[in-house]
Amino acid sequence: MNIINVKNNPEYLEQAINYFQEKWAGPTTMNLYEDCIKHSLNQNAVPNWYLLLDGKKIIGCVGLITNDFISRMDLFPWLVALFIEEEYRGKRLSEKLIEKVKEDVLKGGYENLYLATDHIGFYEKFGFTYKANGYHPWGEVSRIYEIKV
Repeated sequence: MNIINVKNNPEYLEQAINYFQEKWAGPTTMNLYEDCIKHSLNQNAVPNWYLLLDGKKIIGCVGLITNDFISRMDLFPWLVALFIEEEYRGKRLSEKLIEKVKEDVLKGGYENLYLATDHIGFYEKFGFTYKANGYHPWGEVSRIYEIKV
């Protein structure tokens, strides 16, 4: 298994865009992922988009961005779009992706990492703690979690 940062491996740009769109985008957010991932190549620290590879096969992904469309814009950076293909789950691969993101967060000079989710019990296994609720522009509420890096 190998984790790559698309910023450092731009030859994976189109594959990354397609994978994140397939796993996370809806009809109205396809362009959002494409635009964000493309423009991340021009930034130094954040955003970052990562792919988890088994050989040449993409089996997972995660992102690191400045805000997850949530009211707590005073908090950053944010872990987003964590996904592992079903047949690869249960092998602690999510943890490997989270640890890679945490390394880059620390290198970027940040002390904390945040995420917004409605999953209760999953991220706590990796050391995240509930911080507060946050509000999305479309009216939904998500739990905000934090971890010291």
